[in-house]
Amino acid sequence: MKQIIIGDEVKGSVEMPETPNAYTVFHAVRKACAVQRTPTLALLFSPEKIRALGRYQKGGAQAELAELQLFIDMGKVLGFKTVEAEALKLKIELTNDNAHVHLNISKRLKLLNKKRRSRTRATYLFWDIENFGPVGPMFTHVIEKFNVPDDRIYLAANPDSLYLKRREWEAELYDYGKRLESFNFTVVDHGKNVADDFLLGEFERLRLRQADVFIMTYDRELKERFQAACHSSNNLYTLGK
Repeated sequence: MKQIIIGDEVKGSVEMPETPNAYTVFHAVRKACAVQRTPTLALLFSPEKIRALGRYQKGGAQAELAELQLFIDMGKVLGFKTVEAEALKLKIELTNDNAHVHLNISKRLKLLNKKRRSRTRATYLFWDIENFGPVGPMFTHVIEKFNVPDDRIYLAANPDSLYLKRREWEAELYDYGKRLESFNFTVVDHGKNVADDFLLGEFERLRLRQADVFIMTYDRELKERFQAACHSSNNLYTLGK
């Protein structure tokens, strides 16, 4: 434990991670508080580094996560807000290999349309990437684990989402040797729920039987619509709590 001393007063203690920049972060935060300046993420990382940390990085970002946790812990002791640091930490955890402990999708999969799974012959994935975007965990815990072929993966996005997220999605997919066009990816029209309607329409068009179907979304209404359209011979899986 490392004591935080400002002036002659011991404010508290924090656990120091064993990373190259831990003491630099510690002293920068302590100094900022000593002159009554609110510590920000700029004390830890450059803007370019922050943007990079929001993308998938093979092997994870363990040192950066530890330093963010140090910043957050110091915020608790010294009373400054750490909302941005917490958000960045969560984003790193959602998109990197070392975060799969925290976001193990396969452990959260729920069989939606029946109590027990039945025998199947094929596997399909309908991925609401606008609503659920983590690429790394998706590959590790669904696509690779359940051997879902590229031609049975369906995605859609409206132009607004594509404009905002395409670079991020493509950067993360690159680590797996994929692009959006590697799958059944469609750019739909503008408007709310248009991508959802398209995914459901593709599901209905396929008239699947005896298939494992994964609908990856947090949207409750879309889950319910898939369940209503799903044939009883299929196993319909979705994200549970």
